Amino acid sequence: MAFIDYYKILGLDKKASPEEIKKAYRKLARKYHPDLNPDDKEANQMFQQINEANEVLTDPEKRKKYDEYGENWKHAEQFEQAKRQQGQQYSGGGNAYGGFNSGDFEGFSGGSYSGGDFSDFFEQMFGGAAGAANRAGGRSQRQYKGQDYQAELKLSLRDAYTTHKQTLTVNGKQIRITIPAGIADGQVIRLSGQGAPGANGGPNGDLYITFTISEDPGFKRLGDDLYTSHTLDLYTAVLGGETTVTTFDGKVKLKIAPGTQNGTRVRLKGKGFPVYKKEGEHGSLYVTYSVQIPETLSDRQRELFEELRKLS
Repeated sequence: MAFIDYYKILGLDKKASPEEIKKAYRKLARKYHPDLNPDDKEANQMFQQINEANEVLTDPEKRKKYDEYGENWKHAEQFEQAKRQQGQQYSGGGNAYGGFNSGDFEGFSGGSYSGGDFSDFFEQMFGGAAGAANRAGGRSQRQYKGQDYQAELKLSLRDAYTTHKQTLTVNGKQIRITIPAGIADGQVIRLSGQGAPGANGGPNGDLYITFTISEDPGFKRLGDDLYTSHTLDLYTAVLGGETTVTTFDGKVKLKIAPGTQNGTRVRLKGKGFPVYKKEGEHGSLYVTYSVQIPETLSDRQRELFEELRKLS
């Protein structure tokens, strides 16, 4: 199997931050999603490579091994064991991924391995047992992880507000999941082992679920905070009083100070959106007042406003 440069697949360099990796993965996953490219084998293959790159580079331990050993990162522990057995010192130099200098191991010459592939290398390194196993099993018995599945789940903002269970069907299989309150639009979660079966006893693939949250007509969400507008009648705005505001948890009464101006914003702490996977924590709800001017006045009301204008 040809070497896949995970950084190149995501269009990044080795200094990329976790946030940059996450952003690049989401962009490419949507572009090459099988649902958008149902008959494109190259797109489907690219999609698998993108998921593989994301799985490795978002795991700190796997990424560390990959940065040190490149295409041979899965054999990092065997390399380390070999070095300890031979009592030789590892150096971080060498090629961009391998990290070995010439002379580190027998069989290396001029900074590159002089033998065959790494199966041969491990047979030489670890002796008869490993070699016999390699000869007996052969490459045809190599275990392969199953294909990863992708699914999209659409939620309303109110659905995302509470923890709830939901059933989705993926490749004819029903999967029941618990969706934590506070899930974000575009967020991707991975369900380990819920993908296609592996080959030759290899592990199952994983299921990646991308959440799409629709906009709400009454509230706008920014992070863990909610924003809404509330209409005040002119008289309450001028004289002060009380008003009832709708929140996701129900209605609350607020005191209005005399002379409240149009566009005044108040903050209701703890009345915003739930913080993802932090039980009991919520953001804030910001309420912007919109003062409503009467469109029609009775004769008496007009007289009173005229008197007020003269007084002012």
